[in-house]
Amino acid sequence: MKVLFVCLGNICRSPTAEAVLRALTTSNKVDLTIDSAGTAAYHIGKSPDERSMAAAAKRGIDMQGLKARQVGKQDFYDFDYVFAMDKSNYADLSDLQPADGKAELVLFLDEYGSKERDEVPDPYYGGDLGFEWVLDLLESACSDFLTRIQK
Repeated sequence: MKVLFVCLGNICRSPTAEAVLRALTTSNKVDLTIDSAGTAAYHIGKSPDERSMAAAAKRGIDMQGLKARQVGKQDFYDFDYVFAMDKSNYADLSDLQPADGKAELVLFLDEYGSKERDEVPDPYYGGDLGFEWVLDLLESACSDFLTRIQK
């Protein structure tokens, strides 16, 4: 199974989700292909935001080596799931999604996690607590996703 997480710039939310799910699959010995991308081309080739990396590192989650890329139509053929972090990116992805693409497009928190929110908030313009909250939401949702696919 192949999973793609998508946010706007691919430096905060989606690479965090990628790293969280990667850590969970490693510890649970589940074989998944996991990637992340952004709908915009702002940060192509850049590492995740330092604040995302620091918050993840405090929880033992490694984001080293991740590089931002832009999502493309081919991703809908290459992945089984495309998980949008928020409604705006979901709408952009819906416009990009080819009719014959195999990927299921999902608003991630609308389907998985604690259901306290249906969108992963963008922590970019906030303080450190925003990055911690994003991790809380994504750890819950990724754990829920992993539990469901293992059944």
